[in-house]
Amino acid sequence: MFSLADRLIIEFDVALRSVAGGSVAQRPSPSHSPASTTVNSPALDQQESAHAAGLMRINHVGEVCAQALYQAQKLLARDPQIATMLAQAGQEELDHMAWCEERLKELGSHTSYLNPVWYGGAFAIGIVAGLTGDYWSLGFVAETEKQVERHLDHHLNTLPSNDERSRAIVDQMRRDEIEHGQAAWTAGAKELPVPIQKTMGLVSKIMTTTAYRI
Repeated sequence: MFSLADRLIIEFDVALRSVAGGSVAQRPSPSHSPASTTVNSPALDQQESAHAAGLMRINHVGEVCAQALYQAQKLLARDPQIATMLAQAGQEELDHMAWCEERLKELGSHTSYLNPVWYGGAFAIGIVAGLTGDYWSLGFVAETEKQVERHLDHHLNTLPSNDERSRAIVDQMRRDEIEHGQAAWTAGAKELPVPIQKTMGLVSKIMTTTAYRI
């Protein structure tokens, strides 16, 4: 059983890795699977590589935000089982973040320079969500994952067809996000009011547009 000091150190380490990079995945990256490393796949040209990097940077920012959200919500969860569920989902999101970071390096690109801003904003939102109670907090998780799933569907449709490595990562991320959303509903998530859903969508649009380039 971790003490409060231990927990704070662990959470600070996660925050630092989220903002500064260097996350370590517990699962191997799907981009290393035989299906995504076929020798017959043509190399990406400069335009394709830049576009793929922009999309993977968006995905990395999404995982930075997910870490902040899950950390904040986990800290304020009343039910230990919900806190455990959030922690498990957070670890899978940490895998996603590490995979995206690695792929960005392979593409010769970088993570978002605004990661400290994204992390801080998402952590504040997570605190607000956590203060509303476990079931509203889970509702926020469910709605977030639903919107993320739509983004990932769009990325699968717009990534270069020959970028099997990025596509493998995004496909696995999509599967995990769907599971996280379903787990939140099963645990008793409440559906958020439509105005809040639309506001979340607007904030997400601003983030994705900015992160694609910066």
